[in-house]
Amino acid sequence: MQLRLTSIVATLLVAVPLATGPSLSAGGGGGDSSSGGGSVPQCSAGKVYDKKTKKCVTQKSGVVDDDTLYGAGRQLAEKGDYEEAIKVLSLAVNKSDPRILNYLGYSHRKAGRILVGLGYYEEALRIDPDYTLVREYLGEAHLQRGDVAAAKNQLAEIEKRCGTACEEYRELAAQIDAYKG
Repeated sequence: MQLRLTSIVATLLVAVPLATGPSLSAGGGGGDSSSGGGSVPQCSAGKVYDKKTKKCVTQKSGVVDDDTLYGAGRQLAEKGDYEEAIKVLSLAVNKSDPRILNYLGYSHRKAGRILVGLGYYEEALRIDPDYTLVREYLGEAHLQRGDVAAAKNQLAEIEKRCGTACEEYRELAAQIDAYKG
């Protein structure tokens, strides 16, 4: 299991910087481009490239910077590999980064652990109440639980922050409109 996780992180350390642009999630991008340009050397299984030492090192928390872990975890979550995303995001040193918390919430929710996801979303909003992507995902979680009123509350909060034209508003509004309880 650790070998598979390490291989995924090592692969993503190469893939994330090579992306031609930010990978936006359904429902907004939140403006979170997290990795710099340039290619990163590929390391053998069980190792990741450390930009500081410019060497391949054994994978563990604190070895790879949080922005790289966020980018890799986000990419895994968006492709539906929720358990691996959780493992990668959990390696972050800064456990209070709203971006990390958001995608931990997203991954847990999509993996069927809605209440766990809600906790991560609430923590992210405690830190950054204006993070509209978290609010969109929180609204989606409320819909999954059948709480349309709470989802509409998040929609109103998004509107206060970015209006009705922003992607997060449009996405959550469409989900609410399509909801069949």
